[in-house]
Amino acid sequence: MGLVREPIYQQLNQALVELIRSGEFPVGSRFLTERQISERFGVSRATANKALSNLVSEGVVTFRKGVGTYVRGRPMDYNLRALVSFTEEAIAAGKVPETRVLHFETTPACEAGEDVVELMRVTAETPLIYVERLRLADGLPVILERRHVVAEYCPGFSAGDAAGSIYEVFTRKYRLTVEGADQSVRGVNIHGTDARILKVRHDAAGLLITSVGNLAGGRPLWFERTLYRGDAYEFHNLLGGIQPAGVALGRFL
Repeated sequence: MGLVREPIYQQLNQALVELIRSGEFPVGSRFLTERQISERFGVSRATANKALSNLVSEGVVTFRKGVGTYVRGRPMDYNLRALVSFTEEAIAAGKVPETRVLHFETTPACEAGEDVVELMRVTAETPLIYVERLRLADGLPVILERRHVVAEYCPGFSAGDAAGSIYEVFTRKYRLTVEGADQSVRGVNIHGTDARILKVRHDAAGLLITSVGNLAGGRPLWFERTLYRGDAYEFHNLLGGIQPAGVALGRFL
């Protein structure tokens, strides 16, 4: 039996990926146009368009309307099995991290809502530090974080502390032992003010992480609702063997 050759557009797709890997087009640079691909590789404009569209869908390049196609860096990695600092994630992905504190105040827990009071196991009058932060990688907004922290465990916690790694502040400044977090991940559409802050189109795909972070002994330390741009992150997990239905932690909603 003879070998089956891949379709021309798939061969072209691989050739374009190799071109990017060669370093001719570094991350952030403008990539070849459909016409340039057609002329360089001797293919039709339709084939060039299909290969270029594949690179966009695979996240290798990104299309900016009215501007052109640009080479993307590899997406940030979110590890579902451990708490990892955004700063460390960004650096590991070869990006420059930045944090902007959009809002910072201390309020009674009742102002955060009944669900927060219940999940954090506090009274309505318990002081909570509310922090709203925008996290950026290479200047691109990728995460919009809204977090409530039990003030009792972090006396003197300031907006300056929130401008860096909060995990580092918890462990180094306050010597807290963070046991872990109970979190859920849900696909959402980003809209309104959130879309404007994250600089995505209205109803763009995103991921919402809701979590409660716990100290040793299961005492809640924080509650957060955090939006992730769907085009900037990959979620990573290492799965075990096949389990009977109902055993896995995930659930259908």
